[in-house]
Amino acid sequence: MLTEQTLLFIYTETPLHAGTGRGLGAVDLPIQREKVTGYPLVQGSSLKGRLRAAVREAKSWKDDSAELAELFGRAGGEGDNWAGAIAPGDAKLLLFPVRSLAGIFAWITSVDALARFVRDTAIAGMLLEWDLNTAPGENQCWIATQSAVAPGNQVTLEEFSYTASKNNLVDAVATWLSRNALPTTAEYQYWRNNLAAHLVILPREDFRDFTISGTEVVTRVKLIPDLKTVQEGALWTEEALPADTLLYAPVAYGASRKQNEDKTSVKNATEVWQIVGALNERRMQLGGDETTGRGIVMPRFLAKTEVK
Repeated sequence: MLTEQTLLFIYTETPLHAGTGRGLGAVDLPIQREKVTGYPLVQGSSLKGRLRAAVREAKSWKDDSAELAELFGRAGGEGDNWAGAIAPGDAKLLLFPVRSLAGIFAWITSVDALARFVRDTAIAGMLLEWDLNTAPGENQCWIATQSAVAPGNQVTLEEFSYTASKNNLVDAVATWLSRNALPTTAEYQYWRNNLAAHLVILPREDFRDFTISGTEVVTRVKLIPDLKTVQEGALWTEEALPADTLLYAPVAYGASRKQNEDKTSVKNATEVWQIVGALNERRMQLGGDETTGRGIVMPRFLAKTEVK
């Protein structure tokens, strides 16, 4: 039984392509998205597979090892089968980077995205008392008390301008995320210190539009080795989440479903967490295009007792 809950934050250090196969639109290889909102995500099955591979690599276990099966389950046509002891949910979008006229770039979010995040943190036993009853109006945005992206009272993101208002919610969100969501390692000190200055809360429709049109789309080709020319038909476009995106996923875990002869679990919840939690702040590759340097992410697990 999955008795414990935690949160996994994923900070993208290079563009991330969690794909869906062939697309029907202008992009040949689009990224995974929520059906209703259109927000980018990384499906829980993709995340579970990556965590499984990361544990295997960290422990130097074989792919068919009993220890790996005890944690992530075993399925097949013969013998004993059981479910895994860890169940990641979908990794949802929380902060999305966009180009800014001032401050180079801004992290954007919306009251809608924050409300979903508050709901998911409550599932993990964490209560966030953010006032989300109001939202910025049309062509308006909220910024922190000290902002680097709003000279005067204007914020310009890509080619769109917004009238900015200082709002304590932005400071509260930035403070919590810099303490609990961003990695704690030394190389992230700059980003933790500057999160508030670059955070912008947009109207939810504008946030959705940026997450649809603001992703990175690259054109790739396959060359004929000897001629160094493009192979016929081997040209395609590929979408990716930009670097400096922040995602989060609820993660449930518990005792192993694999049992000993006396009907007790091979590993209890604490032992499962010790193995999976050891991946905390250890860079890993997620999604496709591993050999082209894409999908390098920094994970941070956050337990209820660690909230600051």
